[in-house]
Amino acid sequence: LSYFAVRFMFIQTQDTPNPRSLKFLPGKPVLGTGTLDFPNSSSAESSSLARDLFLVEGVKSVFFGPDFITVTKADAEIPWTDIKAGVSAAISEFFASGNPITTGEPQAETSNSEEDDEVVAMIKELLDTRIRPTVQEDGGDVIFKGFEDGTVKLKLVGSCTGCPSSTVTLKNGIQNMLQFYIPEVDEVEQVEDEVDEVSKKVFSELEKRLQDS
Repeated sequence: LSYFAVRFMFIQTQDTPNPRSLKFLPGKPVLGTGTLDFPNSSSAESSSLARDLFLVEGVKSVFFGPDFITVTKADAEIPWTDIKAGVSAAISEFFASGNPITTGEPQAETSNSEEDDEVVAMIKELLDTRIRPTVQEDGGDVIFKGFEDGTVKLKLVGSCTGCPSSTVTLKNGIQNMLQFYIPEVDEVEQVEDEVDEVSKKVFSELEKRLQDS
């Protein structure tokens, strides 16, 4: 843990399992409940704080939790010291402004539907009570995307995105726990939204053009 004092606001930072992600704790509620993922700057329209954080050089993605902000840097080579100061200043100035953290809807607890069968309801309850709190401690979150033919589909966000240990977490941690309590679960699969896949494709094409030029 380390502390940054910015305009009388002490912002704590905490390492995550992903060396490219750092958790910032402003000492006051961020979303209060739920989480919100901003995988790139174009997804940050609903939050002025997220937009300000993307202006800090080296920031690749931003993630809001109940009482923390996870920032992931674009390149492992960029030293955290450069990014920490800019991010801490942006967070401090935002909280001093009194503006709303977001106009979007946070990803709340996994909502139960009347259409859920017993297995899906058990999966969602286990995710909310045992798995998501642990993953949020590490600066990320797990979002339930579906269950079919014995496969639980989950989306990893925040510090989990692109983390070298995320596949291990998914298979050894989450899959083992779900299988232990729910015999109908055969495996856990990581999925991405169509928007994420399109963004990733656009980004990789841009990267290739920059390398070729």
